[in-house]
Amino acid sequence: MRDLKTPSGRHPEKAHRPDNAQPKKPGWIRVKAPGGKGYAETHKIMREHGLATVCEEAGCPNVGECWNAGHATMMIMGEICTRGCTFCNVATGKPNPLDVFEPGRVADAVARLGLNHVVITSVDRDDVDDGGAEHFAMTIRAIRKKSPGTTIEILTPDFLKTEPGALETVVEARPDVFNHNLETVPGLYPEVRPGARYFHSLRLLQKVKELDPAMFTKSGIMVGLGEDRQGVMQVMDDMRAAEIDFITIGQYLQPTPKHHAVDRFVTPEEFQAYEKAAWGKGFLMVSATPLTRSSYHAGDDFARLRAARLDKLGQA
Repeated sequence: MRDLKTPSGRHPEKAHRPDNAQPKKPGWIRVKAPGGKGYAETHKIMREHGLATVCEEAGCPNVGECWNAGHATMMIMGEICTRGCTFCNVATGKPNPLDVFEPGRVADAVARLGLNHVVITSVDRDDVDDGGAEHFAMTIRAIRKKSPGTTIEILTPDFLKTEPGALETVVEARPDVFNHNLETVPGLYPEVRPGARYFHSLRLLQKVKELDPAMFTKSGIMVGLGEDRQGVMQVMDDMRAAEIDFITIGQYLQPTPKHHAVDRFVTPEEFQAYEKAAWGKGFLMVSATPLTRSSYHAGDDFARLRAARLDKLGQA
């Protein structure tokens, strides 16, 4: 693992950018420093299996709480991304070749942790013909074999620059939840997510539903990047038009001075308003708080999501 305390060395591709001031965080998004027996054990298992986690690589504020409970979001296909999103703390550069033994190590770690629900994410791999689709599928199959009772949630890249059939490869492996984050409103894509395309990402999630209508889909955005309320409402409507089941909305936190500036800290009351609006638009599950992240309490949320689906089918 790289040293997370040296952002200038960690992000040489961002060194040319001007510094953005990092405003002091308000009290409602301060968290305790990582620690505890559970945290240490989770850290040990990740290191023993040579695995990366988005919890560390993306500097998630909830790492202490989640790891202490034995939950970690595993990041496959390496620690170096081929994209350069301005909000993201994962390093950009030329990745190493895919590790064919990684799916097995992930499955072993899931079994060691005794997870009921696991979230698997990845860096973008535009250097690989299928964007890493088969690697995702291999990981899902390996977990199924080792821990058949564990439900699997994947948080995938957009497969924008891949050969045909990449998405089908992942869906055919039958994850329980297919998550791909839109991240922000379309007007901010050129600045925040320059290597991606908003409507491609939206269409990706819509196509998952076409390929497997029973599969749960999920997406999330950050607020505090410069969007307005109208833009967030439009993203919600776009998600529902694509039949996305679950939405997450969380506060953007600036990893280093070289990253996109925090426009503002959205208040808990505004998050509550977003949550109410999302429920009103028909999402099966909503998580909208300052500390919400895609995988935060994902297992509990999935259990409620599945129950909501069953209830909805029962009323049909």
